[in-house]
Amino acid sequence: MKAASPAEFLSLVPHLLGFRPVRSLVVIPFAGSRSLGAMRFDLPDDEPDAIDRVASTIIGMVCRVAEAESLTTVVYTDARFADAEGMPHRDLSAALETRAHACGMRVVDGLCVAGDGWGSYLDAECPPAGRALAELGDGAAPVGSLPDPAGDQTTGATLPSVDLAERERVARALASLHDAVALLCGPDSNGDDREDVGAAADAGIDVDGAAASAATDVPAAPDDSRRIDPRALAAVCVLDDLPTLFEAALAWDIDALEPYDAASIAWCLARPAMRDIALVQWCGGLAAGDEALDAQLRWEAGEEYPAHLAMHMWGEGAQPDPDRLSAALGLARRVAAGAPRGERAGALATCAWLAWALGRSTHAELYALEACTIEPEHGLAEIVRSFVHAGHLPDWAFQRPPRSKRRS
Repeated sequence: MKAASPAEFLSLVPHLLGFRPVRSLVVIPFAGSRSLGAMRFDLPDDEPDAIDRVASTIIGMVCRVAEAESLTTVVYTDARFADAEGMPHRDLSAALETRAHACGMRVVDGLCVAGDGWGSYLDAECPPAGRALAELGDGAAPVGSLPDPAGDQTTGATLPSVDLAERERVARALASLHDAVALLCGPDSNGDDREDVGAAADAGIDVDGAAASAATDVPAAPDDSRRIDPRALAAVCVLDDLPTLFEAALAWDIDALEPYDAASIAWCLARPAMRDIALVQWCGGLAAGDEALDAQLRWEAGEEYPAHLAMHMWGEGAQPDPDRLSAALGLARRVAAGAPRGERAGALATCAWLAWALGRSTHAELYALEACTIEPEHGLAEIVRSFVHAGHLPDWAFQRPPRSKRRS
């Protein structure tokens, strides 16, 4: 899509993002005249130190984008031209321009959409009261892969709506699953390893002294008079081959999950060892899941966890298939929505990591915060929150796939 003026360009930015940003700074890198995507940041505080620090970090991130030669910045703010006696956040725009020039990066334009008008920081003829917001309109109808903008940057992070009856069915399935595991594998087998952040998550990651995940009460082994649901026994048998389960789960209809399917995934995601296998596999495929399972068993026996498997957990390595990650995120969101609150933290932390891996740090923070509300200092959730607060994105967020592999 082509924009012939700053107003037309601004009308297209929400289509490029897929939402309408609020109280945000949006940075669009370019290769020549072609945009390379967009990055959204919360607006920093007005203190000079905070502005300089944020500007340095943002321009550094733009420099990591493959092929990036120039950039345009857009400030979205509730502040008004009238209140600021001119265009708001001018200091932020100036800091970004200074940092960009120092890095050899050309600033195509610096735009501001305020509460009562819009304008360009680089336009000497911009009226003191700004230009009329009505000039922006909604832009041309989206084409190709550009989505319709819906809501703001937080839209879509709310878990799916699940009725009480479904939650009760999943809760009963989880209770029966605990009983079946205790019956078939012994009572100690239900004592999960939630006190650890997981082998893959732990390997090579400094958790900054984050305390261990809080363990939850685990049902005791059932007495002889208590009947075990045969479906729970069947679910335990499925758990005997985790990679096959995790691969099949990507193809499930998440709007019609069977209670024992949801319970099995919730049970696994609550246990770091199993969750890490799932995440490695959802990044790398079935063979990676088989290797991760073997590596987890070896790690528990005292061997080193392979770095090439753990590297995805902190965002290094080849770009995972975004369709697989999106399918996994949809599954984890549905499982979290249907699980009892006390069994939900693992699925929420999984949602947080998957959202972060897909470049949705705003959503990742919301999922991680909710997980920590249920399980304070949850290992993986704390790791994801530390990534978000540090502005750390996975390496593949800055990679451009070959043209032949890009979506039309």
